[in-house]
Amino acid sequence: MQMPDEMLKHWMDAWLPNLEQSLKDAVSKEQGYDRKLWQAMEYSLLAGGKRLRPAFLMLSGLALGAAEEELTPFALAIEMIHTYSLIHDDLPAMDNDDFRRGRLTNHKVFGEGVAVLAGDGLLNLAAETMADAVLAMHPDRQLNGLRAMQRILHAAGPSGMIAGQTADIEAEEKRLGAEGLAFIDHNKTGQLLCAPFVCGALLAGADTSVCAALEKAGFRIGTAFQIQDDFLDVEGDAALLGKATGSDALNHKETFVTVYGLEQAKETAKRLSEDALRDLEVLPGSYGAMTRALTASLITRKY
Repeated sequence: MQMPDEMLKHWMDAWLPNLEQSLKDAVSKEQGYDRKLWQAMEYSLLAGGKRLRPAFLMLSGLALGAAEEELTPFALAIEMIHTYSLIHDDLPAMDNDDFRRGRLTNHKVFGEGVAVLAGDGLLNLAAETMADAVLAMHPDRQLNGLRAMQRILHAAGPSGMIAGQTADIEAEEKRLGAEGLAFIDHNKTGQLLCAPFVCGALLAGADTSVCAALEKAGFRIGTAFQIQDDFLDVEGDAALLGKATGSDALNHKETFVTVYGLEQAKETAKRLSEDALRDLEVLPGSYGAMTRALTASLITRKY
């Protein structure tokens, strides 16, 4: 009998190439006067990465009985939204980073104006991809699709990720304290890592108790992930991370590490991840086991 981590590896090996091809198909368009826009979108969307958000969406939905073909457009959309957020986050007006995933950031290659538009383009393409998917659904399932679309867009919007990013900018100029830091972690990273779990459940037509458990798990994973980013910026390997370390200190940014210290940051991330594993017990079968295996792998991540 295969262990969950072995099953996860086999599933990822089969699924990831299809995801990458679908992402490529989405941005490899006939190009005219808008050629540079599509090139910039493609440059960042196909730059690799862990693809955690689409993986969690697929696994949670499959565990609860959703069809792969109905899950896939939403998995593509959430990766487009995540990529757009990284393009904008790297801009000089934000974190002013030169490297992302081991190569030059979007604005360093295409210029700041095109980078802004590439991010805008991916955000809008994500919404269009989900809307097209809902329209293609059987009428009996379209409401599930609309709920999933609304959940993702809410997570990415001014009451979610963008709110967290705004507070993160504020944290460069003044001390926000523990409460402000919790707001940043909950929204900037937590929202877009929580949404895939709930979206998969909504597309499967899961009941509210399952959705609530997955919501709790997703926010715990998202907060732990952000805390890990904070301490990896202090002691991580830039070669593994694919970007420079020490940017938080350079920008005088308040983080979980500066507020609570490095050791407590590590302990908190581990505890939140372990709590999330218990929440994820609502996901049955092999796909549920693989979801927990993927979550467990994040506890000791180095990048």
